[in-house]
Amino acid sequence: MNQALSLAPAKLNHAIGAIILAVFALSLGDALIKALSLSFPLWQLFVMRSIVAVIPLILLIHFMPKEQGFRAHARGWVALRSLMLTLQWVAYYAALPSIDLSVAGATFYTLPLFITLFAACFLGEQIRALGWLAIALGFSGVLIMLRPGADDFSLTALLPLVGAILYALSMVLTRAKCQQESPLVLGLSLHLTIFVVGAVASIGFPLLWPEALESTGNQFIFGAWTEMGIVQWLAMSALAVAAVVGAVGGAYAYQNGPSATIATFDYSYLAFLTLWGILFFAEIPDGYTITGMALIVAAGVLAVRQK
Repeated sequence: MNQALSLAPAKLNHAIGAIILAVFALSLGDALIKALSLSFPLWQLFVMRSIVAVIPLILLIHFMPKEQGFRAHARGWVALRSLMLTLQWVAYYAALPSIDLSVAGATFYTLPLFITLFAACFLGEQIRALGWLAIALGFSGVLIMLRPGADDFSLTALLPLVGAILYALSMVLTRAKCQQESPLVLGLSLHLTIFVVGAVASIGFPLLWPEALESTGNQFIFGAWTEMGIVQWLAMSALAVAAVVGAVGGAYAYQNGPSATIATFDYSYLAFLTLWGILFFAEIPDGYTITGMALIVAAGVLAVRQK
């Protein structure tokens, strides 16, 4: 019997609802990042959001059973995973001020294809014919959407692809080396790493390259910190809530529903992101973007279902 049909309808509906809520929150948070990029440097966003997120994580871990606690079993692998995920967000967020939300999201959602490839390379998993078809479709979609030979093509458009590669590597690492770790501990490690990277970059860039802002004009990467008022703290709190809802909702969905079914609804992230792009930034996808997105979604679904 089909795995999705064998589940209790209520449980499956809850899992589907959880993933839709998760990607709704994450997409809205990414749209907020794009909006804030006009007035906040990336590193300040990293530091402030992590401060808000770390406090509830520490409290939750404090009330966990004592045998779990704050310590990771494989601290080195957990640290590497956290660094890879942090660099993934650096790559993805750095692209948002320059390209449409829908393009960034669709390019990033090639990650199931990279997970399929890296699982075969590093974990010995077999790629079936359907998986190779998915990979071909997905990268065809990226080429159609980004049009690397076009006059207006920018290398910035490839940053979400770099983010997808880093995310896929971190997920393969999670499966291979971090399966015994508590999700809360993994989350705490990630946000502490994001905090450290944000703080180091905030201090390091002005010291090592003081003329960076003047040379590049990139306010989002090299700009000075903005004074925080009530509105700014509310925005950071909203980002932290979006991150927590996305992480918890996604974990619940994949724990309680068939991965192929949940992954299909996971792609509603792209629909939400396109909607926010239209509503908030007047970004209307063209025919190339819509065609590329459709191919990437189809490829991602095939990549999951081939397993």
